[in-house]
Amino acid sequence: MTTPSTYGLSSEARNLHWLLTNLVEEVPGIQSVAVVSSDGLLLLSSDPHRAEADRQNRPVTKGPRGSAADLATIVSGIGSLTVGAAKLMDFGSVKHTMVAMDEGSLFVMSISDGSLLGVHGSAECDMSVISYHMALFVGRAGHVLTPELRSELRKSMESEPSGSVR
Repeated sequence: MTTPSTYGLSSEARNLHWLLTNLVEEVPGIQSVAVVSSDGLLLLSSDPHRAEADRQNRPVTKGPRGSAADLATIVSGIGSLTVGAAKLMDFGSVKHTMVAMDEGSLFVMSISDGSLLGVHGSAECDMSVISYHMALFVGRAGHVLTPELRSELRKSMESEPSGSVR
C-alpha cells in the first residue's frame, strides 16, 4: 500500500489513516479494508487492487471507484442484515460477523454509532489474528469517530480521484 494523502486533514483523520495503514501492512492475509458510515458511505479504505493497477498503469474496472466501493457496499449490506436478524431474535447488538468462503473471508465489526469496519481476507488468512487486530482498530478508532470526523473523511474520499487511501 502506498502512503495515504493526508494533507489538510485533522490530526484525528490522519491518525485513522495511520491505523488503517498499519492494519493492512501488519496483518497477513488482508486483501482490502473499508470503514463505512451508518448510512453506507465509504469513509476510509485501503485498496491494494487499485494501487496495483495504478502502479501498472492499467484501468481498474471493478465497481464505480474500484473494489473499495464494492467492499463498502457489501459491508453495509451485511451490517444491515445482521442488525435486522439480531432485532428479530432479540439478541442485542451485533458486534462481529464472519463469513468464510472457499477462496477468502469477510469480516464485519461494529465501530460506533452504526459505523462498520469491513475486512476482506485471503483464503490463507488466520481468522483469529484478523479478528484480534480488527478489535484493536475498533478500540482505538471508535471513540474518535465523531460526526464531524465522519463528515471530514467523506469529503476527503470525494476529493480523492481514485476514492482510495493512497
